[in-house]
Amino acid sequence: MNRHDQPNRGRLRPRLLAAAAAAALTLTAGLATPLNPAPQQAQAKAKASQQAKESKKVLTVAVAQSVDSLSPFLAVRLLSTSIHRLMYEYLTNYDPADNHTIPGLATKWEPSADKLTWTYTIRSNSTWSDGQRATAEDAAWTFNKMMTDQGAATANGSFVTNFRKVTAPSPTQLVIELKKPQATMGALDVPIVPQHIWEKVKDFSKFNNDQSFPIVGNGPFVLTDYKPDSYVRLKPNKTFWRGAPKFDELVFKYFKDQDAAVAALRKGEVSFVAGSPALTPAQAASLKGEPNIKVNDAPGRRFYALATNPGAQAKDGKHFGDGAESLLNQKVRQALFMAIDRKTLIDKVFQGHAVEGAGYIPPRFSTYHWKPSASQELAYDPAKAAQLLDAAGYKKNADGKRVEKNGKPIDYRILCHATDPNDKAVGQYVKEWFGKLGIGVTLDCLDNVTDPWLAGKYDLAFDGWSVSPEPDSVLSIHTCAALPATPKDTGATDNFICDKKYDELYDQQLAEYDTAKRADIVKQMESRLYDTGYMNVMAYPNAVEAYRTDQIKSIETMPKAAGNIYGQDGYWSWWSAVPADASGASSDGSSSTGVIIGIVAGVVVLVGVGAFFAMRRRATAEDRE
Repeated sequence: MNRHDQPNRGRLRPRLLAAAAAAALTLTAGLATPLNPAPQQAQAKAKASQQAKESKKVLTVAVAQSVDSLSPFLAVRLLSTSIHRLMYEYLTNYDPADNHTIPGLATKWEPSADKLTWTYTIRSNSTWSDGQRATAEDAAWTFNKMMTDQGAATANGSFVTNFRKVTAPSPTQLVIELKKPQATMGALDVPIVPQHIWEKVKDFSKFNNDQSFPIVGNGPFVLTDYKPDSYVRLKPNKTFWRGAPKFDELVFKYFKDQDAAVAALRKGEVSFVAGSPALTPAQAASLKGEPNIKVNDAPGRRFYALATNPGAQAKDGKHFGDGAESLLNQKVRQALFMAIDRKTLIDKVFQGHAVEGAGYIPPRFSTYHWKPSASQELAYDPAKAAQLLDAAGYKKNADGKRVEKNGKPIDYRILCHATDPNDKAVGQYVKEWFGKLGIGVTLDCLDNVTDPWLAGKYDLAFDGWSVSPEPDSVLSIHTCAALPATPKDTGATDNFICDKKYDELYDQQLAEYDTAKRADIVKQMESRLYDTGYMNVMAYPNAVEAYRTDQIKSIETMPKAAGNIYGQDGYWSWWSAVPADASGASSDGSSSTGVIIGIVAGVVVLVGVGAFFAMRRRATAEDRE
């Protein structure tokens, strides 16, 4: 697959010229005193600086999502949380080989006999990027802030609602006391932040951590620069306890148009492309066989669903938004399940790069994956779907249109991500299938789906989350506790589900330490979610992504056997990435292997060619993860 071009030819001559120029200046200075040496010195300094840039190894990742917040207390999007895994250590991590829990900031953790008190030993060799030591006090402060500040609990509050008390008896000892047993204590997916930095924040609900750089952290990378809807730049943390990353810089560059991102990969302007959230079959096919490009196609950790607005509500009991009244009827929701042909979507839209959906948790996580029984399954059956709609009282009028109780024709608005080609393609099929039942569909494909979503101003919405080996987070977002406090607030809820039976099961699984017993309860939760018809999981898409082998020599997938690179449950891919041999340049004068060809402060520098291109792409996508 790699091209066997003559190495160095595109790089050697510029370096010799630069060296010769520097030598000439030195010789001139030795023979005679120039009238004005400053310009010559400046020129030599500029050349030296340029040479340093040319030898810099930058890994540029093209992403289809923009950052929602650089605050780990607020961020929920996959890009943002993935970046936080690079910036901050968690108490524990997941092994890239098979996803089992391994030490992170904590080297070990032990429960008391009643499992209500957990003691974590905090490593002594982790330091913040400003030189201060990371201690148990930082962890205790992080958790206490989440326990006492509603704004700080926005993203990960479900982990601490059962905490009674958190203390740090010493710099290396963290003690967490629980109200009742909690199964997630061995995998608390919460970024630990430096107290001496974050204690200055006044309003956690509004602070996005995006005004002062570099941002202090203790992960493998330090965030050095950020431009909204454009890029995020990070450099290696040289003091990271596990060892510094091998690339000199990591850049996440936002592309609203994924065909443009693929073209950038093909031209060598980026190192890696993730897709939205994966490459389309056409994009992947176009890259296979390309010189110096490898396509990674593996089972993913995401589900792809059509979510229902169940009637947006807040914890204070107030309802808001304008979801369709008919969707409050369970028979209607189940009829919509039966109107969708999942096999056609897998064959026609995903073209085999996905598995038919059903249960909430993808099959990759076999312990918790659930499938409905034959008698329970809401399989594709348009005739039965029509019968359910009739039985629910939503019959067709003289024009063949089904009508709401107020007499108006049913026309569901489906929120659609403008950057996701799957949403648009699936949307057309759904429009056709629902139309045959007498139900109208309007696809609202927006750059910003967040605003109408949080306001409850939608009927249905294309939805998808990345699931972790510890499933608590994706389970908690459908509990009543995740609802916003008031209609004006932002909660952790996905789409305003509040179901008493589901909540009872959630509490049971959270208190169950036995993995097999807990898994059985989680599957009951998935069954309940399926029966209610709120979350129509249509597919489990593969992770289809691609990278340049002349820039990236090797990179870790997770899990090791048939895993993904982008959006891992950890920092393994970008931390492990090895630059390709810098001597391997193509003979046509294009940039040498591993040399910077990514974004540099709004300008893309094509090293070895000397051409400059203005960065043009700006976007405002609001993809939910």
